[in-house]
Amino acid sequence: MKRPAASPAISGGDSVLTVDEALATIIGAAAKPFVEKRNVETANGFVVARDIASKINHPPFRASAMDGYAVRFSDAEVGAKLLVVGEAAAGAPFAGAVGAGEAVRIFTGGVVPEGADHVAIQEEVTRDGDVITIDEVQKNPSNIREAAVDFREGEILRSKGDRLVAMDLALLASANIAEIDVFQKPLIAYFDNGDELREPGSNLRPGEIVGSNRFALDAMIAEWGGVPKYLGRAEDDLAAIGGKFREGKTADILVTVGGASVGDRDYVRSVFAAEGGELAFPKIAVRPGKPTWFGRIGNTRVLGLPGNPASAIVCAILFLRPLVKATGGERFTKQIVRAALAASLGPNGPRETYLRGRVRPDDNGRLIAEAAHNQDSSLLSPLAAGNCLIRRFAHAPAAAEGELADCLVYGNIGA
Repeated sequence: MKRPAASPAISGGDSVLTVDEALATIIGAAAKPFVEKRNVETANGFVVARDIASKINHPPFRASAMDGYAVRFSDAEVGAKLLVVGEAAAGAPFAGAVGAGEAVRIFTGGVVPEGADHVAIQEEVTRDGDVITIDEVQKNPSNIREAAVDFREGEILRSKGDRLVAMDLALLASANIAEIDVFQKPLIAYFDNGDELREPGSNLRPGEIVGSNRFALDAMIAEWGGVPKYLGRAEDDLAAIGGKFREGKTADILVTVGGASVGDRDYVRSVFAAEGGELAFPKIAVRPGKPTWFGRIGNTRVLGLPGNPASAIVCAILFLRPLVKATGGERFTKQIVRAALAASLGPNGPRETYLRGRVRPDDNGRLIAEAAHNQDSSLLSPLAAGNCLIRRFAHAPAAAEGELADCLVYGNIGA
């Protein structure tokens, strides 16, 4: 089912937006997510559409944490002899109660019978027929899991906007929940543009390169909660690019990669306009990725990324990620950590800059951020070797070694 359009209209403009302005525009224009029901076993990676409350107490009864004997603690003195009056296995409770001088054989997970406030573990007693002898000192009432010690009926276990992961599924199942309301994952269509692009394994002729951006985009879109759909490559041809736009109109978000600038052979923006696209903004004051643009065709939001790998991937992290999450109903938070610079950095220019780098803990656990030596926008290796983007504000002064910097994390921070 196609999700409804968002209420805010996108209005065109020629201004170059700041990063924060661009983010606000993109998130504000995101489509409202559609709600669907899913069984818990198929809900991994989906976003919760309505708060989920437990249907039961967990555990629903007092349960034994050990194999042993349910007794009255006051009876459990060393040398005491207690009469075994029954058995409580998991799923098969003892029907009666534990009286003075009595014990019930109990197994892990079994319901603790009325009257008992302690489980003497089997290694600390001796059994002879229907009589047990307490062999070791019982220091305090123990080995019982109280009812609802984990969570209570009606308690909110997961909230609207939470992305469900493996442990959440177990939690919800334990709360006797079989079906939940989630947001539909948004469909993200994308295509790349350029006569020079070829597939991996091709026999490259002079001037041709392997188109690599889509492999990162496909994986990142899925990781961010979207459903990626690659539409293929469009050559530098008006008709070919127009075909991709028409094909992508059924998606929630359409991403174009390449042809974002205004050169003689950059046709993407002009075809977007010819296909009825409404431009929200044409550029962002960001490095790398200034030609990144945003708009809409009908109910489909369109994000135009530059073709250079660093520009495309950095701007996907900065702008596509929040758009995917907003369209999928997930609460968006920037994954920013503060880290000490491993080396000094020079003053920054008029554009907010994101340096590819790596954050790591030092021997004392302090986070250290090291910028890649070469920040050329055509390079992939700094992104692959790194795990963060070091944020430098527009017109920021030089930063000394050890100075704290904002780092937008996109990978794992290892030891």
